[in-house]
Amino acid sequence: MTDATILCFGSINIDITAYSHRLPRPGETSHAERYAIGLGGKGANQAAAAARLAADTGDRVEFAGRVGQDAFGSQARAALEEFGAGLEGLGNDPDYPTGIALIGVDAQSENVITVVGGCNMAVDETDVARIGPLLDRARVVLLQLEIPFAASLAAAKRARQAGAFVVLDPAPVPVGGLPDTAWDAVDLMTPNESETEALIGIRPGTPDEAAQAAEQFLARGLNSIVVKLGSKGVCYRDRSGAAGFVPPFKVAAIDSVAAGDCFNAGLAIAMTRGDDLAQAVRFAAACGALATTRPGAAAAAPTMADVRKLLG
Repeated sequence: MTDATILCFGSINIDITAYSHRLPRPGETSHAERYAIGLGGKGANQAAAAARLAADTGDRVEFAGRVGQDAFGSQARAALEEFGAGLEGLGNDPDYPTGIALIGVDAQSENVITVVGGCNMAVDETDVARIGPLLDRARVVLLQLEIPFAASLAAAKRARQAGAFVVLDPAPVPVGGLPDTAWDAVDLMTPNESETEALIGIRPGTPDEAAQAAEQFLARGLNSIVVKLGSKGVCYRDRSGAAGFVPPFKVAAIDSVAAGDCFNAGLAIAMTRGDDLAQAVRFAAACGALATTRPGAAAAAPTMADVRKLLG
């Protein structure tokens, strides 16, 4: 297997996105102006975004997960290859279909998403064993929760034993939150406001509230925490004493679907080049901000030139 600097292990979907003036209320049928079909799934989005950035850095990005033996699976595989991600860890599931996501986006760039997980939800520890050599060689591993948590946890443990830095995007938060074993199984978590509320009972709306929430995450055993406030900025903390807040970048946002995934991809790229937490979070925040200026999920990922221009 090819050595990967960054390994993304998680979900891969095909996204079907409808763009409308406003999102429909329960029981209502509304008309959208247009739709798009493209690559999605948090794992694939992060792999695609990292691979696009890595085109200028020389880093190797691999994706690991499952697709079904269907047309959506072939489409997803081809899309990831086009982004430049390696697919040695992508398996074909003979029993379950490729995952899909139904997305609605309104004129204010707010979104609602319904995911049909398909074979993503069949990922288990046999996949972790299958991709073991990739986990053993990666420097940074990106995980999410659109596959069963047991698989993500097993991957985190193996990767950390091999010396990788493990980042968990805790989305979507499982019903009942995360087990105690999660807090010291990864190096860093990147929850947004709603995920922070689901995990520790605080929904931060200001930098001060995000800082308070970050302290609670560290108290539970995390080494590092990044609390994302969307258009209000990003708060970060770690056990070494690093702490700060990155204010939002001024961009013309049209679609926030991919912002979180591009943030995590940027974080991974920055960490592979040796940035400290403050530098990595600022770089990641620029990636997330730029993703909101383009429609779609993986397709919204910025290039390194885009990020450098925004950072000045």
